[in-house]
Amino acid sequence: MKEVRRITPVPERRSAKAERLSPVAALVRRHDRDRFQTVLFAPAARREALFALYAFNYEIARVRESVTQPMLGQIRLEWWRESIAAAYRGDAVRQHPVVESLTAAIRELALTREHFARLIDARESDLADEPPASLAALEDYAEDSSASLVYLALEVLGVCDADSRAVGHHIGIAYAFAGMLRAMPFQAHAGRRVIPTEIAERSGIAGQDYSAVRGTAGLRAATAEIAAAALRHLDRARMHRGRPLRAALPALLPARIARRWLVRLKRAGYDPFDPSLALPDPTQSWRLAITALLNRF
Repeated sequence: MKEVRRITPVPERRSAKAERLSPVAALVRRHDRDRFQTVLFAPAARREALFALYAFNYEIARVRESVTQPMLGQIRLEWWRESIAAAYRGDAVRQHPVVESLTAAIRELALTREHFARLIDARESDLADEPPASLAALEDYAEDSSASLVYLALEVLGVCDADSRAVGHHIGIAYAFAGMLRAMPFQAHAGRRVIPTEIAERSGIAGQDYSAVRGTAGLRAATAEIAAAALRHLDRARMHRGRPLRAALPALLPARIARRWLVRLKRAGYDPFDPSLALPDPTQSWRLAITALLNRF
């Protein structure tokens, strides 16, 4: 009997047994709820590779938060560079659950090495703790740190056409912008300024207001400008391909997550410190299911 593939998976349930998940899937579920939910819409044969990819992204993204000195962060990122290099050389695999799963995906699917290099280089730039100089510089960073991940996810799904990559470029940047705004309360508490210097100066943001986690008029104006840029990228992605290849959709679903959060941000008056924005969207899995059913983003 021919197997009937479910197009709309059942949204994740908290009662699901954790032992059914692989180590990389469990890590992504615990630390990257958005991408965990998008993977559920991928073919079963490709989910483990996507989980490995997103687990790797989590590991390198958290380096800055887990070290006390930039040099220690550079050492950790170099460890990941060496692990990736070993995967491509065919060397012995290091005993680390993420490295093992990622190496298997790289060797089975012939993923592009350059994308991994750009992801790691972007995270090394995080160690400087310097805000980008301009919106264009922020876009360059988002291309390296987020769009490169979308490109790899498309490759895992077997989608390599130029149109899907162009869509992934815009979605990767938009999702990174939304993610930066979502993380602003955490970054502010840590004393890190993430608003591009050019925008901060034009908006009249005072450093003490930012570090005190106050949604001043200047900060709201700067946030609105970045949110508008994110929406422009989402609109360009949609115009470029109104109905994507169904095979590509699991890699492009972050667009739906970013757009929904930007709507919530607008309702909060573009105050990134509004407490309501810290609450997860309880309808997100259903929204993704509807998006997948309609084959849109």
